[in-house]
Amino acid sequence: MALLEARNIHVRFGGHMAVIDASLQLDQGEITGLIGPNGAGKTTMFNVMTGLQDPASGRVLLNDVDITALAPHERAQRGMARTFQRIELFGSLTARENLQVAAEIKRKGGEPEPFAPEQLVSVAIDLIGMGPFEDTRADQLTTGQARLVELGRALVTRPQVLLLDEPASGLDADETESFAELLVNLAGEGLGILIVEHDIPLVMKICNRIHVLDLGRMIASGPPEVIQHDQAVIDAYLGAPADVGH
Repeated sequence: MALLEARNIHVRFGGHMAVIDASLQLDQGEITGLIGPNGAGKTTMFNVMTGLQDPASGRVLLNDVDITALAPHERAQRGMARTFQRIELFGSLTARENLQVAAEIKRKGGEPEPFAPEQLVSVAIDLIGMGPFEDTRADQLTTGQARLVELGRALVTRPQVLLLDEPASGLDADETESFAELLVNLAGEGLGILIVEHDIPLVMKICNRIHVLDLGRMIASGPPEVIQHDQAVIDAYLGAPADVGH
């Protein structure tokens, strides 16, 4: 049984079909990639899975339960968290306060929580390595630090599944390496992670399975070593295998 599954998703914007009969699944303890050219429908697919976009048809299941009709906050209460391509932090709040807000909201809106918000925040701060900057206002953080705070804010909700929309955007090589290690460790602890990302070497390095969208259609799914040699994927997005990186 998949942790999170999208089945035969169709999304229409007026006369344009943005996603066409696309399916993917995410398993517990694994990192799954969703890649493809700009305009392929990746963020639209993300929005369907997180409840920000209603599909014309198809279903989304979490732990084999149909959640297609649930609002985003209801999905969050069931164990789903996401970050956005554009950083969305409260700029006037510190890094710690940004996490505190999320922890408090989750406590008030969900099932009884065995851990106090302050405990969840402290654990997340340590996990993302933001201790030295926890009292820094979010609008004073570097892009890399802000990405980590967004991740920490998602983690304090104690999700089962985490969806990340271009989380490596704006990171330098060292930050990307550290971020990749953190995601692998999180997956190793049982978290299911779905990542949309244009950093192909990063995707090939950390993902157990990759789904490829092109013009709204899922053109390939499989492990990295298969995807990087798939001719349809090479033609649509990757270029020659030598350009992919490892």
